[in-house]
Amino acid sequence: MTAPPSSRIRAHLWVSGRVQGVGFRFFVLRAARELGLAGFARNLPDHRLEVAVEGSLTEVEALVDAVRSGPSGAVVSAVDVSWEPASGQAGFTIRTDGHA
Repeated sequence: MTAPPSSRIRAHLWVSGRVQGVGFRFFVLRAARELGLAGFARNLPDHRLEVAVEGSLTEVEALVDAVRSGPSGAVVSAVDVSWEPASGQAGFTIRTDGHA
């Protein structure tokens, strides 16, 4: 599925595979900040990684592509993406409220 056209867009990703304990959140943090994106990454209790990111379509798609590969040590088996209207979030953080 491709993103709807807009000057600012938000993608919500759920990443499955070996994505916890391999530095994935910090990989996403660095990539998002380099691309000038806002949002968050957090581990979920079901061992997936949740990422919400917003910015320009080109940069958001670049981050989605990076997440599909992940850092060394990660094994990405699936990335589910939901496209949403931007919420106006600023900055990118790692959240710890999703892990049991």
